[in-house]
Amino acid sequence: MKKLYLIIFVLFFSSLNFSQWGYPKQNNGMLTGGLGLNWIDGELFYSLNFNPEISFANFGVGLDLKLDIDSKGNLRKENFNEFSDYLSIIRYLRYGLKNDPVFIKLGALDYYTLGHGSIMYLYNNSPTYDVRKIGLVFDVDFGQFGFESIYSKFGEAGVAGLRGYVRPLKFSSAGDIPILGSLEVGVTYAGDFHENAGIISGTYDNVQRKINVTKDEGAISIFGVDLGLPIIQGSMVNLTLYLDYANISGFGGGTATGAIFNFNPLGLVSGSVKLERRFNGDNYIPSYFNSFYELERFKLDTATGTFVSKAQLLAGNTNVGNGFYGELGVNVLGLFNILGSYQRLDKHPTSGILHLGTEIAPEGFPLLARTGYDKINIVDEKDLFKLDDRSYLFFELGYKPYPFMIVSMLYNWTFSPIRDKDDEVIDFKPQKRIEPRVYFVYPFSF
Repeated sequence: MKKLYLIIFVLFFSSLNFSQWGYPKQNNGMLTGGLGLNWIDGELFYSLNFNPEISFANFGVGLDLKLDIDSKGNLRKENFNEFSDYLSIIRYLRYGLKNDPVFIKLGALDYYTLGHGSIMYLYNNSPTYDVRKIGLVFDVDFGQFGFESIYSKFGEAGVAGLRGYVRPLKFSSAGDIPILGSLEVGVTYAGDFHENAGIISGTYDNVQRKINVTKDEGAISIFGVDLGLPIIQGSMVNLTLYLDYANISGFGGGTATGAIFNFNPLGLVSGSVKLERRFNGDNYIPSYFNSFYELERFKLDTATGTFVSKAQLLAGNTNVGNGFYGELGVNVLGLFNILGSYQRLDKHPTSGILHLGTEIAPEGFPLLARTGYDKINIVDEKDLFKLDDRSYLFFELGYKPYPFMIVSMLYNWTFSPIRDKDDEVIDFKPQKRIEPRVYFVYPFSF
């Protein structure tokens, strides 16, 4: 009961603290840029930002140029030390929007979910600004069938996923049957092909500066099947029940069952509630590819020669126990979106996963506040908001002296990469950024 109260508390709190940042409206754009100071782990940099976005017809483009210059006039090394850093100036290219009949996005992939999320949930291919990747999302819904797909990063092996689904009764007149006519059946495959994805054991050679692997499972592959049944479909209320099964090849499997409730009464307040019960078998971790996966995959301590990998945790995890997952999202008058989610497993003391945030910036109001927070491996309530290597925090508080100008203070608890002699990323460490800045926002239409 205590765990259920905690889930309810977090969902209520998160309803005050998260938003999904959207795109400009069709045939609209926004020019954003500014100057500021940026303290990165105590070192001062002068910061320049330019972030224009344009939407025309079903297409959209967003750029993201950020320069950090030290007191000697030198550009910070991590800004542009990989080819992908230059490509990532293009924040995204897109066609359509998520849940449209066709949605294509090339660029940074923020919080992507396959199906109901039992295999991939809120996956982020660029968890740190210093290691930005270019990935691809391609979703198509033909009505009777469709697919969702993701490729995490071009130029190197990484995470890929595909979910195909069919609404079998839509191929006949039975598709007009209430409730049963919308039955959806899905099949999912997702895998990680990175060279460190399946490392279980080994030692680090400080002289050769390489890992001597003694046990490697290779690519991590996960297969799943799912059923979804919308039992209420209306203009103001929708309710869908679902059942998922997933199996991690060479390890174990688990099942999840839940309900998704969407509401939109009179267009004033809309929202979504998701509640799920998870039944986990031995050597299985639900939602394996999550928002922290790129950080969890492999973490090496070069000083001690030890490492922790997610595959290692999977192999040593006999049974994490069953658990609950909850999610709450609300949109009020179109002024802001709010969303939060939380997981807690019955037997695993460090199973808590929290995701929340908000943006409050109503048009015509001089103040704005934006915040986002993610944390994994939460032990208890006291551990929820402790910043460490399991946390990501973004917070900005600003004032608009003019409609086109924002003066703000940004605090970012994120991560910086640790590289080996070949400039390959072998680990991440927490990084603190404090950035007072002035930037300008110019919306336009055409």
